[in-house]
Amino acid sequence: MTDRKTREPAFVTHLNGSGGTIDGWVVVDSLVDGLAMGGTRMTTGVTEEEVRGLARDMTHKFTLAGLRIGGAKAGIVSDGTGREETFRTFGRTVKPLLHGGIHLGIDMGVTPADRAVFFAEADYDPRHRRGVPDMPIDWRTYYEPLIDCTGHGVGVAAVTAWEAGHGTESARVVVQGFGAVGRAVARFLEERGHVIVGVADVQGTISAERLPVAALLAITDEFGRIDRSRLPQGVTVSDEADAWLGVDSDLVVLAAQKHALNAENAHRLRAGLVVEGGNISSSDEAREKVAASGSILVPGVIANIGGAASAALAVTRVVPFDLAADARKAWVFDWVGDRVRRNTRDLLDIVASRSGDPLPELLDARREELR
Repeated sequence: MTDRKTREPAFVTHLNGSGGTIDGWVVVDSLVDGLAMGGTRMTTGVTEEEVRGLARDMTHKFTLAGLRIGGAKAGIVSDGTGREETFRTFGRTVKPLLHGGIHLGIDMGVTPADRAVFFAEADYDPRHRRGVPDMPIDWRTYYEPLIDCTGHGVGVAAVTAWEAGHGTESARVVVQGFGAVGRAVARFLEERGHVIVGVADVQGTISAERLPVAALLAITDEFGRIDRSRLPQGVTVSDEADAWLGVDSDLVVLAAQKHALNAENAHRLRAGLVVEGGNISSSDEAREKVAASGSILVPGVIANIGGAASAALAVTRVVPFDLAADARKAWVFDWVGDRVRRNTRDLLDIVASRSGDPLPELLDARREELR
């Protein structure tokens, strides 16, 4: 995306640690009304460039969703050794940012329990912020029931894009990545009559004419690893790198690592529709190749907004907190679904009208609406 390369973020902070050692960054890409937010990613290979790209994507997500908050992201370089102390140090280090309007949540490699540690160490409670009403419920009570909201949004994007070109015909679907998002998308699509024909996890790819999602969920651990010893009959297993690209499918959902679709493997794509369920799931070069091939790609800044939007709706106090828990959850899911559906349709309209990357035009239109 063009402005990722041409516009500098609002500020970048290198984390060296306070009262402990930590290596990482917080990138605040943009501020709106003094606020920004995004997740915290912890991997051994995370880089400042990656965090900058993720923070820019958060800005795009909130702009497209019509939310008045800027984009941010944190990255910690670690393999998880000494986990609790790492997040205590992180909490002490980012305390001024958290209290200053930069809300940092969870992302790859960081759990709700880790978030609780760094919130506590920073004495930060997102229920309270100067100048706005308090949240009447605690963060965990609000956010945990919304765990599948990201998968819901990705599923809405997939169905919207598919139906625009194929009506009620069933799609053959490959889900690349079977973590929380991939599992939720697989359930969502199967419930609506689509057929899951391939699933990739960290161990490789499994495929069949029809994979039973419920049976796969029953043998998948919390990290998204499917137990190969308990697979249903008739399933093909491959440990070849990127074997999911070779599965005969109509729709691929990318729900795992950064740049799963890249310049080296994009030519192997067989599906006519790709939906990004993760952050920066495709490289810029891969997106260009997908477009040149005539396939459609719905980017993560449109599809993968559920978790970020759920948090942002609370931070900006848009959520009707007076609703009962089930009604409040339904309200958030409907809000996310409506935004994803509208943005997906408008993106497809731009694709149909001209060549080139449609996202800048859509972003410009949403910026105008926010003014």
